[in-house]
Amino acid sequence: MKLGRKKSPSTQAVAIPARSETVTLALASGEKLPARVITSDPSVLLVGIMLPRSTLTASELQALVLEFNDVRGRVRLQGATTIQDAQEPDLIRIEGPRSLEVLQEREFVRIRSARPILVYSGNNHLQVQSYTVDVSGGGLLLAGPDTLKIGELVRFRLSTASGEEPIVGTGRVVRTDPQGRRAVAFEEITDLDRRRLVRFIFEIQRAERRRGLAQEETRG
Repeated sequence: MKLGRKKSPSTQAVAIPARSETVTLALASGEKLPARVITSDPSVLLVGIMLPRSTLTASELQALVLEFNDVRGRVRLQGATTIQDAQEPDLIRIEGPRSLEVLQEREFVRIRSARPILVYSGNNHLQVQSYTVDVSGGGLLLAGPDTLKIGELVRFRLSTASGEEPIVGTGRVVRTDPQGRRAVAFEEITDLDRRRLVRFIFEIQRAERRRGLAQEETRG
C-alpha cells in the first residue's frame, strides 16, 4: 500500500464521488461495505450497498463514513445519513456531505495488469503496440519496446476496460529492469484520466479479494 499519510485542511472544498463510482461505506465497527453511487450532488448522495447485509441500524447510520479515491488521495465524507426507502434498505441517502479529511499518500498502489497500450516515441512519433506489466496512478511498467531510452519522453494511449475511452497522457522513461522492460513515470495526465485509472486499479483489487475469499470458502 502507500507509504505516508497526511491530513489535509478541512477548509478545502468538498469533493464528492461521481455517479456510478464504486465507493466504500465504513462503519464504526470497522466493517467496510462496497457501494455504488446512484445520485451525485453536492447537497445529497444516494448510494446502493452492493453486498447482501442486514439493514443498518440507526446508530450505524449515524456514524457511517463514505470513502472514495480522489486524485488528492483517500477522501472521507460524512453527513445526515438515512435509509432512502424502508422497502429498499440497501439504498443509503447522505444529505449535506462534508469532508472529514483527505488522506494524501506519497506512493500510488501498484498492481500487476497486462493491458494493451499504444506508445508514441521519437521525433517522428513512431507508434508501437505494447502492453503493460503493471500500472499505478503515477506510472506504468511496459513490456516494450526495447528501443525506448532512459529519459525519453513518450505519449501513450492505455486501454483499461472494454468500451471505455483510452487513458492518454505523456510520460518519461525512468529506468529499465533486467528483462528489458521500461518503467514510465507520468508527466502529463488529466485529473479525470488519473482518477479513472485509480478507479480501475481499485476495481481490480476488489475483484482479486473476492476471488481470494471464494477460493477460501471452496477449500473450507
